[in-house]
Amino acid sequence: MTAMLTVQNVDLYYGAAQALRSVSLSASIGRVTCLLGRNGVGKTSLLRAICGLQPVAAGSITLEGTEISKMPAYERARRGVAIVPQGREIFPLLTVKENLTVCARAGRWRLDDAFELFPRLAERQGNLGFQLSGGEQQILEMAMVLLVEPSLLLLDEPSLGLSPRMQGDVFATVQKIGKLD
Repeated sequence: MTAMLTVQNVDLYYGAAQALRSVSLSASIGRVTCLLGRNGVGKTSLLRAICGLQPVAAGSITLEGTEISKMPAYERARRGVAIVPQGREIFPLLTVKENLTVCARAGRWRLDDAFELFPRLAERQGNLGFQLSGGEQQILEMAMVLLVEPSLLLLDEPSLGLSPRMQGDVFATVQKIGKLD
């Protein structure tokens, strides 16, 4: 299977503190890859490094055969790297539909596609972002990112602070996303 993303021997520092030491991983096209570990081991730091929000001190990050380690975050975004950060970064005073419209592009994905993939959002499309539950906000954020049509979708702590039922909904959504072409 072809590697879409390859991270090799990445070191990352916050000042004098080393957050990542010689981290390597590979993610294949069409597969869901999960990065697991206890709090404080560098999972978020690695995701931030991949999308260009944190510089690496050593090592390489390759996306579809192109070295991206030194590219700015906006260039990585143009190449299809997108992140759903922890913390539910939605527009709380916009409706669900307005949140999605902000992210929609003139591409393959349309609002109707998002509502089909996320039926709960279709039901709540007139509600303001802050009126949604934590799980609904997380799913809204995933839908917003999908509307920009990323080739690599990074999810940071997608189930953080959610009830077991909503965790199940979020993971079912991740499985659906993983099966999209």
